[in-house]
Parts: sequence; C-alpha cells; structure tokens
Amino acid sequence: MLAVRTVRRKLRMGTICSPNPSGTKTSAEVCNADWMASLSPHLHNVPLSNLAIPGSHDSFSYWVDEKSPVGPDQTPAIKRLARISLVKKLMKKWSVTQNLTFREQLEAGIRYFDLRVSSKPGDTDQEIYFIHGLFGIKVWDGLMEIDSFLTQHPQEIIFLDFNHFYAMDEAHHKRLILQIQEAFGNKLCSACSVESMTLQTLWEKKWQVLIFYHCPFYKQYPFLWPGKKIPAPWANTTSVRKLILFLETTLSERAPQGSFHVSQAILTPQAKTIARGLVGGLKNTLVHRNLPAILDWVKTQKPGAMGVNIITSDFVDLVDFATTVIELNDLLQEDRDLTKC
Repeated sequence: MLAVRTVRRKLRMGTICSPNPSGTKTSAEVCNADWMASLSPHLHNVPLSNLAIPGSHDSFSYWVDEKSPVGPDQTPAIKRLARISLVKKLMKKWSVTQNLTFREQLEAGIRYFDLRVSSKPGDTDQEIYFIHGLFGIKVWDGLMEIDSFLTQHPQEIIFLDFNHFYAMDEAHHKRLILQIQEAFGNKLCSACSVESMTLQTLWEKKWQVLIFYHCPFYKQYPFLWPGKKIPAPWANTTSVRKLILFLETTLSERAPQGSFHVSQAILTPQAKTIARGLVGGLKNTLVHRNLPAILDWVKTQKPGAMGVNIITSDFVDLVDFATTVIELNDLLQEDRDLTKC
C-alpha cells in the first residue's frame, strides 16, 4: 500500500507551479493545482464532508497595510497606541499569518479560505477589505484572483468562509454579496444537503464555489450557506499539547451528518506571548518551531464521517502541509482495497 501511495503522490505532484532556476521543488513550489481532479475515481462520489481538505487560517493576511487605519476588530486601547508608527510595524508582524497569495495557496492545494472582512473608516464608496488587525487587499481583488484560478482548473472546488464582519451595515453586505455574484456567477453552488456535495455532482453542475456566510443575510440568497454548516472550533491556546487534545475532543464530538467540519490546527498568541516575542512576530515566535509537531498530528489522522475533514494552518508553506492533508485521502482508497480482499 505504501508503494501505491508513493506512486499516487508522484503522479499528483508531477509539475511545479513556479519553477526556480535550481530545478528543485520547495514546499511552496510543489504544485497541487489539480489535486481534486486527480483523486481516485472511487472518491468522486464521496461527500466532500468525508474528504481531507487543506485550508489556511486568515487566508488573506499575506499582505496588510501598515499605513492604513487600525481595523475595527481591535480594541480602543490598541487604536490609541497605533498612532505611534512603530506600533503598526509591530502589529504587522503579528497580523500576517500567511506568506502565499490566494493564487499561490490554490496552486499549493489549499481549498478552504478563512475570510474576515470590513469597511474602512472614512471610505465613502462602501468598499470592502479583508482585515486582521490591519487592512488587507480589497475583497473584490481577492475574488477575481480566485476566479481566475478556477476558470483554469474547472474541476477544483473551493470553500470561502466569510466568518467575521466588521463595520458593515446592510448596504455593505449587499455590495459584498453582489461582488461574490459578479466574480463567480454560475460557479456558485446552491446551498443544499451537505451529503449531496460530491465531486461528481459538482462537476456535473459545473459548480466550484461554496460560500459560507455567518450572518442572517444568507437567508436571502440561495448560493449562501449558513455558517452553522461549517463549524470551526477554536482552541485559543499557545500549547501544542492542549491544541492536539482539543482537536481530538472536537473531532470525537463531530456531527456525523449535516455539516462540514474545520479542524483549526493553529496556535493563538496571548498577550504575554506577544510581549515576549514582540519584535519576532507570530511566525518566528510561535509558528515556526511548533508547526512540525502539529504536522505530525495531521499525519496520524484519517478522513471520513467521524474523521478529519478540513484542516487549517498558519503559514501553509513552511512545511509540506497541503500535500500531507491531501494524502490522507489515500487512506479511504486503501480501506476500499482491503474490503475487496
């Protein structure tokens, strides 16, 4: 079985999205751009809720604007401190949770995107931006980047999880939803039974985008899925041991039907963490040294109705995260082969 999995991996990863002069493949360059299309035919009719799918945490935060106002997701005390230019530079070190752009994440195999959005103080055009402490790129620009990839890879399916909204009134929500419609059009998947969402079904309907909208406005649009259909329990800890215990516990409590499930394999800095590693930032202080241990936990998992589904990480390029998650789907094929025997 190990030999079969190795062959599958080589077939799936036979190209490099962004070749470098040395000809070697780094974790950021290994191309999983068509991994869903490359899955075994047996898995085409398995509900997406039973597959292992790699995702990113604060997916848009590969770039934040330290020259912009501090976001409305921050406390008044932070906003006052941020009047000092150095404070914003330090905030940036703790706001950035990814290195790769949307396109690069998609090419690496990421299919779930954790999205937080906000209007910007002083803007009169009702523009919507991604936000994590500081403002990121315009949501419209991100959606267009994603749509361009999907057009070139028509069998890849993505999850866009709009789970935090800041400083947004009804007009802002309508603008955002209109942008989603304009960006993806017929690629948008209607909200229906989770168990009916298989690759085969989506391919037949030419649907590629599942939008989850954690706000009552979802009731007004057939292509918006309610946030309760994609729970993402949060450990809120700096301890790898506590994180893994939390992930195991929440997986054991996962509903076997009716929803997807996000395992947030992330560590969250506390105030004292930031104070101790103020200049180092999130990546150097917390993520870099702990991510290999978290990846070891991922390697022990198995997808299925009561197993892992979507797994998210910070800085998905620092280790072979996406490929490790994708390869868990080979275990479903191995179960089928054993049953045949």
